[in-house]
Amino acid sequence: MSKIVEISPTTRHEGHSKLVLKVDDQGIIERGDWLSITPVRGVEKLAIGKTMEQVPKIASRVCGICPIAHTLAATEAMEASIGVHIPKDAKHLRVILQCANRLHSIALHNILILPDFYLPGTEKKINPFSPEEPVRSVAKRIQRLREIGQTIGQIAGGEAIHPSNTRVGGMYRNVSPLAKKKMYDLAKEGLVLAHEQMDLMIAIIRNMQKRDWTEVGGKQIPLPKTLGYHNQGYMAVDPVYGSSSLDECPRWDPTRFMETRPWDWYMGEGEVTLADASYPIGGTSPVGTKVNPQMEACTGVPMYDGQPVEVGPRARLVNFKNYDEKGTWGQHVARQLEYTDSLYAMIKAIDELNPDGKVLADHIPQGDGTLGWAANEAPRGTDVHLSKVKDGRVQYFSMLVPTTWNFATCSRALTGAPWQVAELVVRGYDPCVSCATHMIVVDDEKRIVAQKLIQ
Repeated sequence: MSKIVEISPTTRHEGHSKLVLKVDDQGIIERGDWLSITPVRGVEKLAIGKTMEQVPKIASRVCGICPIAHTLAATEAMEASIGVHIPKDAKHLRVILQCANRLHSIALHNILILPDFYLPGTEKKINPFSPEEPVRSVAKRIQRLREIGQTIGQIAGGEAIHPSNTRVGGMYRNVSPLAKKKMYDLAKEGLVLAHEQMDLMIAIIRNMQKRDWTEVGGKQIPLPKTLGYHNQGYMAVDPVYGSSSLDECPRWDPTRFMETRPWDWYMGEGEVTLADASYPIGGTSPVGTKVNPQMEACTGVPMYDGQPVEVGPRARLVNFKNYDEKGTWGQHVARQLEYTDSLYAMIKAIDELNPDGKVLADHIPQGDGTLGWAANEAPRGTDVHLSKVKDGRVQYFSMLVPTTWNFATCSRALTGAPWQVAELVVRGYDPCVSCATHMIVVDDEKRIVAQKLIQ
């Protein structure tokens, strides 16, 4: 007979989410629901009536981990709506900023996932904060990679967290020749470190892939060879940067997108009937806890061609580099491969950047209310922003962020695994849950769920 276990909150990722898992008598997941329980900030509503320059700044505040991606996507959605093309040197600066963000993000994710893995040749799990070698040297390399990414992001974008240099129509300013040289020197240093870190992480992942079990809460839990497998599709618009409705051949199509409510996708009311006090950290929810993913989920369920899709590093490699490894380990390996990809793309953009080049369009229209969209390949996947700008003010704004796309796909990828390793599958997506949270239940008794409408 099926039982329900709840892990709340899930750990080692941005934001707050939980897992509601229906399992069989052996503890194998028959159905998994992964959902956001992060409070709604209402960013899309705050955007209405604001100027097109204000909204990208507001959008970036949805998160402190990936504000660069949201700044770029929101800015380019405004540009798509008003129909302005930016100068090539402005685009180079944006690509540099994008790649710096991806470099920093991959390094940060290494820190978050390393405690799930073992030092090759040992039965010792990795503590990335250990003062012992070889972990200490690895941690210092990770931190240096993050520092390089953030420093380059600050030079190109004004700030590394919420970039101030981007603006509708291009960038506020170019960089000096000295700043260009500094970015180049940092990127070359980062490339050497990234090769070393990528090779190490892939070795650690492959070591885990060969294991038959992992320790969770003092117990040996079997590791299925098909951990994290799913049959959903992949969506990506570019290996590095993105696409918009201004492109001659746009690589995303709003007519192929639809969004359904959590009520139509998640499990309904239930009650926890299985609990484990030894599960780290603090145990699972106690028996008798009421659950209702349909009403608790704070995200819509976006679909492309009528199905949920996976976005992120693996989707980019599947679509543009013939990558074909499935499951959680394939996901982790794909992310490590983007270490060097991001730096090669960054170095190319720095090489082509002219510090004396123009970075702002000559004319910036104020808009007639046309729907424009931009899809930015954020570290965690395709980040689609849609907008309508009229007379310089935003009439409509929507954010379809990577983790929103991944919630439904990851939920299906949980099936067939012991429930104790469900978080390993979740962390393969490097969730950014705060970014994904855009809905709220407005009437629990009447089962009314707020929803966004694409006009």
